[in-house]
Amino acid sequence: MLLLLRSLIYQVFFIGSTLVFSLAILLIGWMVSDTLIARLARSWARVNLAALRLICRLDYRVQGLEHLPRDTAIVLCKHQSAWEIIALRAMLPFEQSWVLKQELMRIPVFGWALKRLHPIAIDRAAGRRAAAQLIREGERLLNAGRWIVIFPEGTRVAPGVRQPYAIGGAMLAERSGRPVVPIAHNAGYFWGRRRFVKSPGTIDVVIGPLLETQGRKAAEINTAVEEWIESTLDALPKPD
Repeated sequence: MLLLLRSLIYQVFFIGSTLVFSLAILLIGWMVSDTLIARLARSWARVNLAALRLICRLDYRVQGLEHLPRDTAIVLCKHQSAWEIIALRAMLPFEQSWVLKQELMRIPVFGWALKRLHPIAIDRAAGRRAAAQLIREGERLLNAGRWIVIFPEGTRVAPGVRQPYAIGGAMLAERSGRPVVPIAHNAGYFWGRRRFVKSPGTIDVVIGPLLETQGRKAAEINTAVEEWIESTLDALPKPD
């Protein structure tokens, strides 16, 4: 009962903070720089991570921050819950562009604010056209100094379940020659897919060694990322 109450309180906070920060971005977005907008988005993420720690007793620890390069890169991350959507925004350099589904852009207020963060909004049913869009817009944003964040599984996957890794992110890496940062975590044990209750504990996040991509084919890059993420995930703690 206490877990349910804490989760409810946090959910109210999450919705309220998202609305407040989205309105702030919409109100001032037309007269400030993209950098300030990105800083606002990072502040939203950090506020929510702090609220999770205080309200739900859900914390995290990170290994491998030293692997983050100084220049822009492509992040390919395991997708188990909504937690990593918050956490990556707080952990990574703040100039980020995310690959996401078009439907999110249609959400009133939130979706409108999301456009100011320069996402790559794709139609997941578009197949090759979506991949071409990802590569075209991804190269442009990388050249503009933005990190590209991709969940290669395309959807949240429960712990212990493997989903094929889509090759779009690896194709962008092959074409651009930018390095890939693989990230594994066990957030799904604490904030599960389609679960309302957030369990207390400490999420483990591992940022992997930089994967250089120049001269490598997309299939090779994709396989290397998948093997590293899944093997690292297998070695992380599995809470009861």
